[in-house]
Amino acid sequence: MRQQHATLDVDAVAFDLLTALVDSWSLWERIAGNPALGRTWRQASLRLITAAGDYVPYEEMVRRAAVEVGVPVERAEAILAGWGELRPWPETPGVLATLAARRLAVVTNCSQRLAEIAARATGGTFEVIMSAERAGAYKIDPRAYQAALDALGLPAKRVLFVAGSAHDVPGAGALGMPVYWSNRQGLPVPAGAPLPVANAPDLSSLPSLLGASSTD
Repeated sequence: MRQQHATLDVDAVAFDLLTALVDSWSLWERIAGNPALGRTWRQASLRLITAAGDYVPYEEMVRRAAVEVGVPVERAEAILAGWGELRPWPETPGVLATLAARRLAVVTNCSQRLAEIAARATGGTFEVIMSAERAGAYKIDPRAYQAALDALGLPAKRVLFVAGSAHDVPGAGALGMPVYWSNRQGLPVPAGAPLPVANAPDLSSLPSLLGASSTD
């Protein structure tokens, strides 16, 4: 699964937040009270938002997904209230510290308020926090990625996108962004998607791809 390439020359790095940098799945599983139900709920919410295009309040989507899969609505309120309990993947703080001198951004499918809470949980500092609310569209709508590129003032080929979810591989790749896929589940590259420049099991290989030395 791992693909090794020469050092990549880019001007900025944009991250998927809730899957690449943060372990959001564990929060959904815990709040649901059942790991399988939590994953089903999370998957339902992802399906709803990635199909939405234009931004619909994220909180509404979380509640709608709960009703769809049979999660009590009070648990939808609990996950929104407990957003600050999100935690980064083990290697995330070290990787972000290694890249701290670079221009960093996040592009994430939630409200601006929740995006800023989750970004703080990573321990990193980001020049741009581009939520679906701020962009006016959910990924994988091209407008979501383009909003981050516009905020950075850079063309797509100069910004590496770090994907956590499979849908970001064709989503960012379609705009011409090189993609590093932190592919924790070992999924196949989506049919028709441009091949990522790296298909790795986590974020650990990212600093070397960018010519940086890991602090881990």
